[in-house]
Amino acid sequence: MKVLKRLLILLIFIFILYFVLFHLLGLENKIMKIAYPQEYAEYVTKYAEECEVDPLLIFAIIKAESDFNPQAKSHNDAKGLMQLMDKTAIELSKQVEVDLYDPETNIRLGTYYFSQLLEKYDNQVGIALAAYNAGMGNVNNWIERGTIKADGTDLENIPYKETNMYVRRILNDYEMYQNLYKE
Repeated sequence: MKVLKRLLILLIFIFILYFVLFHLLGLENKIMKIAYPQEYAEYVTKYAEECEVDPLLIFAIIKAESDFNPQAKSHNDAKGLMQLMDKTAIELSKQVEVDLYDPETNIRLGTYYFSQLLEKYDNQVGIALAAYNAGMGNVNNWIERGTIKADGTDLENIPYKETNMYVRRILNDYEMYQNLYKE
């Protein structure tokens, strides 16, 4: 009986400590902001405003694509913070060569590209994210065949598992960014 009483007191103490540290002192928010950073905010804010995209959505994309590592490179040779392909970057920048490992360049081009996708898909964020990951050709095919709807109401039907999970992850991260940083 003594052991049970001590265990109960310990549990109550832990609960009180948790409540004080996380809720009253706002530690929970501070820890979550470490997990959901706003690195490169000067570039994200600048180019998101220019392209009329929510900067919090761009942060969510960067988190999923590279986890804020400007030197990230995928097995498909996508590069930098927003994981752009050389061909896409050259088309967007109208230059022969582009340094995709430069954070400002990558964010400028990636944000511009994503804004074009949003425009093409009538501001349907989930559909634009699917196109960012799987390509416009695949997304157009899925819409034409009725696999997914153009209004984005059935994103769970995205046939590529990687793209399906990608869209879900970014939408979840976007929601977290909104909860943490919206004024």
